[in-house]
Amino acid sequence: IAEWAATNGYSMLEIACWPAAEGATRRYSGVCHIDCAALTDTRAAEIVGELAARGITISGLGYYPNPLTADLDARAASHTHLRHVFAAAAKLGVPVVNTFIGADQQLSQTANIAEMANVWPDLVRAAADSGVKIGIENCPMIFTLDEFPSGNNLAYNPVAWRAMFEATPGNTLGLNLDPSHLIWQMIDPERVIDEFASRIYHFHGKDMEINTDGLYDHGVMSGGIGWQRPRLPGLGQVQWGRVIAALYRNGYDHVVCVEHEDRAFEGTDELIKRGFLIARNTLAPLIA
Repeated sequence: IAEWAATNGYSMLEIACWPAAEGATRRYSGVCHIDCAALTDTRAAEIVGELAARGITISGLGYYPNPLTADLDARAASHTHLRHVFAAAAKLGVPVVNTFIGADQQLSQTANIAEMANVWPDLVRAAADSGVKIGIENCPMIFTLDEFPSGNNLAYNPVAWRAMFEATPGNTLGLNLDPSHLIWQMIDPERVIDEFASRIYHFHGKDMEINTDGLYDHGVMSGGIGWQRPRLPGLGQVQWGRVIAALYRNGYDHVVCVEHEDRAFEGTDELIKRGFLIARNTLAPLIA
């Protein structure tokens, strides 16, 4: 992956770091490229060196469980592994670990915020002790019927972001901002970047297409099911020139990390690679 990325104009990778034995539990999850629980200082140095030899650095480590799930055993396991990922990031010299805040899908956002305020300060302190930041992705995780009614990640809107920053110490906790999830919620990405610029620690390059026929059939109360379609940058409704301009305007100077969830470019390696080239060709002219 690193070899192909470097050859095709990519200079940073977010590396997936689920537990080594977990495997996929949902679409786009379960990948373990680095076994964080077993990572030694020696192996960390080898990984960094192998990537550097190809002109690649690590933008962040990614592990996206549900740290507030009602299943307390699964919750505890996710917390344990998050701590392993924090420690691994420190060994690798990686500035940010990307994850979800989580949610109990049967609780309201207000109730989930209260639970977050009880649970997350300890995790934030663990990251701070390792010298790394946390980037919370703003995906609602409400794409399938088993995630209704409240989704599996409460941190999808400004109300939740303000609450989670107020509830946790210091500035360790921030955002791994994905504009695609703002588009289908009718939240202005530029305004979000302007308000939360100091807390944007990582940025996902993903687009969103609103299918008008599906929206007509299902309406907004469906939570996006049936009408929101993740697309590659340039193939949806994100105004990338305006979004990148807002990032520049607010001093953001880290990665725009292509998150490929476009089902029109899946199924074969060649289609997947073609998708990454489309994303590169959209974003590269805007980034210097």
